[in-house]
Amino acid sequence: MSTRYLRGQRAGAAASLVLVVVLGYLLCRVIPGDPVVAMTRGRPVTRDQLAVLRAELGVDRPVHEQFTTWVADALRGDLGTSYIFRRPVLELIGERLWPTVLLAGTATLLAVALGLWLGARGAWRHDSAFDRISTGAALAQWAMPTFWLGLLLSMVTGDLFPSGGMRYPDTPPGFLPQALDVAHHMVLPVITMVSVVYAQYLLVMRSSLLEEKHADYITTARAKGLRDDLVRRRHAVPNALLPTVTLVFLHLGLVVSGAITVETVFSWPGLGLLTYEALTGPDLQLLQGVFVLLAGAVVLMNVLADLLHRVLDPRVRAS
Repeated sequence: MSTRYLRGQRAGAAASLVLVVVLGYLLCRVIPGDPVVAMTRGRPVTRDQLAVLRAELGVDRPVHEQFTTWVADALRGDLGTSYIFRRPVLELIGERLWPTVLLAGTATLLAVALGLWLGARGAWRHDSAFDRISTGAALAQWAMPTFWLGLLLSMVTGDLFPSGGMRYPDTPPGFLPQALDVAHHMVLPVITMVSVVYAQYLLVMRSSLLEEKHADYITTARAKGLRDDLVRRRHAVPNALLPTVTLVFLHLGLVVSGAITVETVFSWPGLGLLTYEALTGPDLQLLQGVFVLLAGAVVLMNVLADLLHRVLDPRVRAS
């Protein structure tokens, strides 16, 4: 992989990140609501006191001045202080990052495994009852609104699994009891995310394997007398995996940002719920910090997906 290509990728990623930061900042500024009014809601304050608080927070200055100040602070590692929580934004993000990574990572692993298996089996048995049922069910779940599916699961299985939070407050200390408690709380949000996401991997894997199924090297392998199952596992599936692997990396950044709905429905204490709480404020400092993190994750995963595609596919690497 050439140094020139890597430099171009880094430059493109930097330009994309700058663009989304600027657009994100402007979008945060058009959100209806006054953060100062939200902070003082339920308290008797005068107009003069509100004006003093706006001056302290800097929200009374022109937008371009606020933006340059925020960028300068962000480059020094300071994303500001949350209006609602009265704590550094970076500290809040650090606390909420791990629950989101745990939830989104577990859901992604299960969705990839399920989608690849169903897609490979369905493509190899093309137009069979298994193929039609698995594809139809995946498309039906993909079309469901995430919040609606989460609420439905909560109503149906609310007696079996917790429908809110990450752990019970009275769980005994110790790694095993705590881990089992977290896993128990993860069941419904993970099922919700997997049900909506796995169809993408199923469809890509199915389409790729259908193309590979009729390739000349598959015909040759069958002519040599290899078992059909061996031809599928050792020859067809590895070559059909490339588009799906690239798709996984492309969606990793989006999965984190897509957890907002699931975390809100199940009160999972991650970045998604933090974003929802910031929107209800509105807490502009917190929104900007979370937006930069999520945008950076999407840009980074897009770069990694492109690099991985060139590494795995010699045809692209030679171009």
